[in-house]
Amino acid sequence: MNAALQFDFQVDKTNNSIRVDRGFDAPIDLVWAAWTEPDILDQWWAPKPWKCVTKSMDLRPGGRWHYYMEGPEGERHWCLVDYDRVEQEVMFSGLDAFCDDKGILNETKPRCLWNVAFESVGQQTMVHVSAQYDTLEDLEIIIEMGFKEGFTMGLQNLDEYISKQFYLRKSKKPDNTTRVSTYLNFPGNTEEAFNFYRSVFQTEFVNGIQRFDGAPQDPNQPPMSESLKRMVLHIELPLIGNHILMGTDAPKEMGFTVEKGNNMHINLEPDSREEADRIFQELSKGGTITMPIADMFWGAYFGSFTDQYGINWMVNYQPK
Repeated sequence: MNAALQFDFQVDKTNNSIRVDRGFDAPIDLVWAAWTEPDILDQWWAPKPWKCVTKSMDLRPGGRWHYYMEGPEGERHWCLVDYDRVEQEVMFSGLDAFCDDKGILNETKPRCLWNVAFESVGQQTMVHVSAQYDTLEDLEIIIEMGFKEGFTMGLQNLDEYISKQFYLRKSKKPDNTTRVSTYLNFPGNTEEAFNFYRSVFQTEFVNGIQRFDGAPQDPNQPPMSESLKRMVLHIELPLIGNHILMGTDAPKEMGFTVEKGNNMHINLEPDSREEADRIFQELSKGGTITMPIADMFWGAYFGSFTDQYGINWMVNYQPK
């Protein structure tokens, strides 16, 4: 974690509650997405080496998030959040509980009322978390289970996601030349795949290969493994007809799960903000918006969605 970002963790045994105030080096729309979109949540919510897997999410009052935490030996702990209030980019609240794979509550484990509020502070975001338990006994059980340590590690995973993915987006394109590209995610063999594509299309990489060890490093984060340092952060290869193929490694060591359905996006780069709006609004009709199009702190006007046919798209306008 960046030492300049606020992190306060307080246990109030008088009111059977936990209070966490945490800063993130990203604007509010992106931090909101990281807390409310399952494909991003699954990448950071669980403390390593555990992973989070969402079975279903319906983010609305009366909706539910059903997920499990899976340990390194394959053990699973199922959880359920019943959402009570949801205000876009402002707050959400919900009652959390342990359950089984069918969503049936485990009445022997404590339930917790979560209130999560988002505050924009310039180009950063403060997240205020309140976790309220019914009894002091329930609170102490959760503390003994390692809530503070696990939650802190999860938030550090989110820091890592923000620093790597946002650096990647900032480095994609320096100007607003119109372009269409295909963006691929690999579990760790991007370089192998792109060397194969290079041999087929007989073209050369644009600006070489950008690796993870070339991205800015937070001195407060654990050091990268040597294998992770050499993985591909970003790579571009011209194909034919001025089409660009882009790619990145999304390794399990960083909490990613690459599978069919999330391993490829069509990336559209129009030459005006108006055209970006038009394409985004018309193409996303009937689909699922994963990131509403908006001004991003790295200077782009960016949004992403899955269309009504299950195809993943990114719209990225880069002003001059």
